[in-house]
Amino acid sequence: MPRQMRIEYPGAIYHVFSRGDRRNAIFFDDADRHDFIKTLGEACQKTGFQVHAYCLMKNHFHLVVETPEGNLVAGMRWLLSTYSNRFNHRHGLRGHVFSGRYKALIVDGSSPGYLRTVCDYTHLNPVRARVLRPHSRLSKHPWSSFGLYLTNPRHRPNWLRVDRLLGEHGIDKDTDAGRRQFERRMETRRAEEGDPKQWKGMRRGWYLGPPRFHQALLKRLQGQLEPSHSGTMRRQASRAAAEAIIAQELRRLRWREADLGRRAKTDAAKVALAARLRRETTMTIGEIARRLRMGTRNTLSAKLHQWRRAHR
Repeated sequence: MPRQMRIEYPGAIYHVFSRGDRRNAIFFDDADRHDFIKTLGEACQKTGFQVHAYCLMKNHFHLVVETPEGNLVAGMRWLLSTYSNRFNHRHGLRGHVFSGRYKALIVDGSSPGYLRTVCDYTHLNPVRARVLRPHSRLSKHPWSSFGLYLTNPRHRPNWLRVDRLLGEHGIDKDTDAGRRQFERRMETRRAEEGDPKQWKGMRRGWYLGPPRFHQALLKRLQGQLEPSHSGTMRRQASRAAAEAIIAQELRRLRWREADLGRRAKTDAAKVALAARLRRETTMTIGEIARRLRMGTRNTLSAKLHQWRRAHR
């Protein structure tokens, strides 16, 4: 299976999801759940992780975590391996507890709405899983951070950060009134749970954010991807690198994008640009021909052959 590239940088935010091996339970009882939360707290102390939301289910967990030190991989490795060792020791078991690699959706925390989306998704997971009765309050699920959002700050762990999510819900202060407002807003969100479109971005892809966030991530990926990484990520990173080269060459030539269409298909500058794209990116000759308005693949292939002979 192709693996997802882990993008790490200081301040990155992720929605982390991990399921039990073969979909088996990762929590047999409340003692296991307490142990996981305790281990999570230790991981935060060691790594500086700031948790915005979490939810524990029978065979999986959701975690929204910010990494001020850009160390997701090291922190998650410690958390999952330590909990697995403790779980196996407690129950007299051996082998894997979690299934393969955890999923980590990277989230734009600087643009409004995206952090709220992943945190709401996490807090509403008991509703989607139907572990709450229809008329039970969301806070009745004891194994998520939602209940902690409704408590006085002195009763919360110091690794749980609530200010950013409250702010995205339009709540300026962490007061009794603000916490009641937050609960009302989440119960309203719960009523909207039946609309699958609201979670589309959560369930597909590898990032959550606007186009500019996507482009910034692709720049970080350049030069880091390997054949074993996700094909989607490799294609998107390659296309971003190609577009950066095109933009650079257009500036150098003092051309606009429209000039690619106005200039002859065999224009010498266009052929030189095509040769650079062929040399420095994974674009096919056909893709380059279409992008630079250079006619058919065969026409460009012949011109590139001539260009290479002239520039040996």
